[in-house]
Amino acid sequence: MMQALGVGGPSVETVLSNPNCRPGGVLEGQIHVEGGDHPVDIEYVALGMVTRVEVESGDSEYDSTTEFHRQRATGAFRLEAKQRYDIPFRFDVPWETPITEVYGQHLHGMTMALRTELEVARAVDKGDLDAVAVHPLPAQERILEGLLRLGFRFARADVESGRLYGVQQSLPFYQEIEFHPSPQFAHMINQLEVTFAATPQHLQVVLELDKRGGLFTEGHDSFGHFNVDYASAEQTDWAAQLHGWLEQSLRKRGLFR
Repeated sequence: MMQALGVGGPSVETVLSNPNCRPGGVLEGQIHVEGGDHPVDIEYVALGMVTRVEVESGDSEYDSTTEFHRQRATGAFRLEAKQRYDIPFRFDVPWETPITEVYGQHLHGMTMALRTELEVARAVDKGDLDAVAVHPLPAQERILEGLLRLGFRFARADVESGRLYGVQQSLPFYQEIEFHPSPQFAHMINQLEVTFAATPQHLQVVLELDKRGGLFTEGHDSFGHFNVDYASAEQTDWAAQLHGWLEQSLRKRGLFR
């Protein structure tokens, strides 16, 4: 019975060569499996990328720890008592993975980790959780830098369940990076939310402008959707480009003045 409950069973520890990565990159490391007091049959060892996702359900919201990418590290094998079994791995980071760090600073509200799962035949699962830092792609970094140059200021970031209209999206959620408005736009919008949806070919950028409501008017959101070519991203004046995009989005809805 004790064996069935996992007492004296194997343990698992994952050691990352480097916990820093970018969307579309890889995480490398080793999984160390230590045998327990008795031999066991391991069904598999798997790795999964997990993050915290906000889910809306009716009139309420709740946070869910969501696994959004999974890879098997091994198939079945026999683990003898006290045996050590080392498994090297290369884990592919999805292109749409939310970012957690910008210029060495953690984005408030973000969590990201690599979870290791060891399935033991006729016993309980064993696991390990390792924090991961996801840095922006160069194109994403340039765009965020452009917003800061315009006077926008980071507020927080989160990951929301759902899909965005008109966006090529493979994951069931999207990240919103929230900014306080710059002085120039402060009288028109409450905040700016930026979403990146990267693909191997190009970067999709969604700007959501949260409009201020007046004494007799309701506030509402407006959206802009743009595609960025990676090859030309480095040569673009992003402060000027973003200013143009924002002005265009606001003019379309009669908000720019």
